[in-house]
Amino acid sequence: MSNKPVAGSSIIPTLRYSNALAMIDWLCQAFGFERHAVYADGDQVHHAQLVHGSGMIMLGSALAESEWNQFSAQPEEIQGRTTHGCCVTVRDPDAHLRRALAAGAEIVIPIADQDYGGRGYAARDPEGFVWWFGSYDPWAP
Repeated sequence: MSNKPVAGSSIIPTLRYSNALAMIDWLCQAFGFERHAVYADGDQVHHAQLVHGSGMIMLGSALAESEWNQFSAQPEEIQGRTTHGCCVTVRDPDAHLRRALAAGAEIVIPIADQDYGGRGYAARDPEGFVWWFGSYDPWAP
């Protein structure tokens, strides 16, 4: 038996946002995600899938009545800290950084060449989640 997915990634980070519809737009504009599927009812996003290359994230609205609510906290609830992060491989981190800055991303770790290879930076999105974008490809030989 193989753990290799048919297509894309077999590990898909999930996020909850207070204003998920606005964040979908922002993540596409600032970080280059593309809508794969969005299931919403008014302002409430039940489930959304955004893709970046062969990777994907899933997200939805942070609702008090959600069963996921008991397992996670929003960064604003824990003094701006996060309990996980997402790492996205990009071909040109400098160009990606310029795009993120133009959309108002807060850069929390400046872009730099990394000792383990590649070049990257970290940015905080408007709802406080921290993202890493870099050219290091862990799949490369």
